[in-house]
Amino acid sequence: MSKKQYQCEKCGCLDYTADQIQATGGDFSKIFNVQNKKFTTISCKQCGFTELYRNETSSGMNILDFLIGG
Repeated sequence: MSKKQYQCEKCGCLDYTADQIQATGGDFSKIFNVQNKKFTTISCKQCGFTELYRNETSSGMNILDFLIGG
């Protein structure tokens, strides 16, 4: 899988790292610690500026996350 071209909006650097984070959504998710929001992060290696992009989550993965205590 090849990296897509990215240019930092702040400093113009072309080097970046990509990662993923998960977060809880509404009240129900917070009570049961279900992390049903997933995001891809793109961070500039030079200045650290980071952008978040929302990923789709499946119901099956949300249920599995709830059952195993995610």
